[in-house]
Amino acid sequence: MQLNEKRPLMISNGWIQAAAIVLIIGFFIMGVLTYYTYNDEPPIPEVVKSETGAVLFTRADVMTGQSIFLRNGLMEYGSVFGHGAYLGPDFTAEYLHRAALSSIETYGGGNSDIARGKTIEDFKANRYDKSSGVLVYTNAQVQAFEQNRAYYASFFGEPTTKFGLRPSVIHDPEQIRQLTAFFSWTAWAAAATRPGHDYSYTNNWPPEPLVNNHATADAIVWSMLSLAALLGGTGLLLAMFGRWNMMGWHGREQQSMSFRSPDDVVLTPAQNACAWFFFVMAALFLVQTMLGGASEHYRADLQTFFGIDLGRWLPYNIVRTWHLQLSIFWVSTSYLAAGIFLVPMITGHEPRGQKSLAYALLGALVIVVVGSLLGEFAGMQGRTISSWFGDQGFEYLDLGRLWQILLIVGLFFWVAILYRGLRGRLRSESAGNLPWLFFFSALSIPAFYAVGLLANPGDHFTTTDFWRFWVVHLWVEDFLELFTTVLVAYIFVLLGVVHERTALRMIYLDVVLYSAGGIVGTMHHVYFSGVPAMHMALGAFFSAAEVIPLTILTLEAWSFLQLGIAQESKSSTPFPHYWAVMFLASVGFWNFLGAGVFGFLINLPIVSYYEIGTALTANHAHASMMGVYGMLSVGLALFCLRYIIPEKHWSDKAARISFWSLNLGLAWMVFATLFPLGVLQLYHSISVSYYDARTLNYIGNHTNAVLEWMRMPGDIVFILGGTLPVLYLAALGVRYMQKGSSIQGPQDILFSEVATQTEER
Repeated sequence: MQLNEKRPLMISNGWIQAAAIVLIIGFFIMGVLTYYTYNDEPPIPEVVKSETGAVLFTRADVMTGQSIFLRNGLMEYGSVFGHGAYLGPDFTAEYLHRAALSSIETYGGGNSDIARGKTIEDFKANRYDKSSGVLVYTNAQVQAFEQNRAYYASFFGEPTTKFGLRPSVIHDPEQIRQLTAFFSWTAWAAAATRPGHDYSYTNNWPPEPLVNNHATADAIVWSMLSLAALLGGTGLLLAMFGRWNMMGWHGREQQSMSFRSPDDVVLTPAQNACAWFFFVMAALFLVQTMLGGASEHYRADLQTFFGIDLGRWLPYNIVRTWHLQLSIFWVSTSYLAAGIFLVPMITGHEPRGQKSLAYALLGALVIVVVGSLLGEFAGMQGRTISSWFGDQGFEYLDLGRLWQILLIVGLFFWVAILYRGLRGRLRSESAGNLPWLFFFSALSIPAFYAVGLLANPGDHFTTTDFWRFWVVHLWVEDFLELFTTVLVAYIFVLLGVVHERTALRMIYLDVVLYSAGGIVGTMHHVYFSGVPAMHMALGAFFSAAEVIPLTILTLEAWSFLQLGIAQESKSSTPFPHYWAVMFLASVGFWNFLGAGVFGFLINLPIVSYYEIGTALTANHAHASMMGVYGMLSVGLALFCLRYIIPEKHWSDKAARISFWSLNLGLAWMVFATLFPLGVLQLYHSISVSYYDARTLNYIGNHTNAVLEWMRMPGDIVFILGGTLPVLYLAALGVRYMQKGSSIQGPQDILFSEVATQTEER
């Protein structure tokens, strides 16, 4: 190659064109759906009046009530429109059910068909006048509002921790009135007929026979079409993969590898600094799992934590908030470290100052983590604190606005660190080759996390929830998945296990297949949040397509593992990354089971209609989040630590114990507790009512309590056998990190030497 001449694109332009087309079409559809989200969201009346003209509440009351709901962390206790936590009730369903019962009593009691018919008429009739902004409640609805206000005053004013919240979490009568106004508005949107249609603003969710809320034709038809799309798409791709060797694994059996001893690899200062990243990661992981155990205990025994009144210091909503936030923080810390660690191995050198920048990034990360957790605690404990520093209240985006912005800035700073190291290599590469894909995928992480800033606590709940799921789904399941694929592919290229051309094909296939379903599939989260039915149609159809790449790529991962076994058996040196690769293999299993099977199980509209906000949602979340991103993060840590820790101090035993404990503990968690609990709760939701399936009485019944206690052995194995060995290995990394590292690494920094075998003569 001549000086300044770029290395040409290593694969066909068709791959890039296919990826570009899929991304353009996907985001164009999302743009259209965004437009209709803003234009067709349920209206918030300027004023709600009784039939006599008396003002019941105003738009300002609804928005203030929403703010009270969020800043007190109630979305991490119960839910609204089905979205939030799973211990407390869904307040939309609860208000609607209680209001309907009150209305029936007002009109003559439960034995009167006339009373039931009049109640349905009251709740289904849309008395909102768009021109004046006035919504009229019937006298029965006004009386139901007052009864619910008294109920919520008692519930949130409870002076003990019997409900899992701090004592007297909300006791101001005016705040109770405003909070009730917010719940009342969500219930009105859930029952009142959407203009021009025969269903409500929430597609008739929740299922509530007292107001004649039942599954719509859209929910049933698009569930059927989603199944057809899944079966047809999977069959088509299986046929294609059977006919053509698309990935190009075959033929690698003709090569043998000689793996370098980790002690022979000279690390740069920034690579050594990654030991501290992994130590912080492991510490956060340990704390996160302990908080997970505490949040689970609330479901097994709401009153006490082994005789301790935990709710007075750490009520359920704080424990769950920290549990979710730390899951993002520790996984992100591993990703940041892995990116910094790989750059010198990609380029063969490291610019001066990378170590200082890495430590600055780590320090900033610790400040954001500690600051956001303390702010959330202060906010949920009723301290007067701004949402900029305290708690925004959105599930997964609870951290204060300031900490959210600082985290985004920190992620962009990380990208700048990567660019400093990659700059020379990028100049000599086509923009479609692996180094550029590594950089672009890293850049997408802060870029799409920043979309969460559009979820503003002071805006319409339907709109904020729409943008929140761009982070919860699109950021996690598409762009973190992309960076995951690039990281793993680059590791295998550096190890000499696969050709760079093969890795590129895998990455572009990932972009095409995941983005084809994953972008628009984001809408499966918002079926019942107040968006039009077209969101349900497209969300259901495209989310079914998300399972197809999981099936195909799982088969391809198996082919790769079989190839790796064959190659390792011919290697003249031991493979140093057995347990790291085992963690990567487990990612494929949990991706298929947790994200694919369990995800598709709850994404069908007709299932989600009865299931949303139940234990099956938690089952999918744990199996996919920990099973995919958690296992990958630990695998990346083991891969990097294997080079940081001198060979004589490395412990394969600790890695082995961690692998089996984490996987067996997660499997126990899923199959012994979460999945059976979810099935029982779904059955109860259909056979009795959704409202009843979300009550504390149902969640705390004897059968559920037994299943919740059955999770304890798995949690103990997971925490003690899974997280502690990782913390131990990370501590070894900090203690024994190489002292004589250099800024300029060896020119040939690949970890393996690959030679083509010749036939024996």
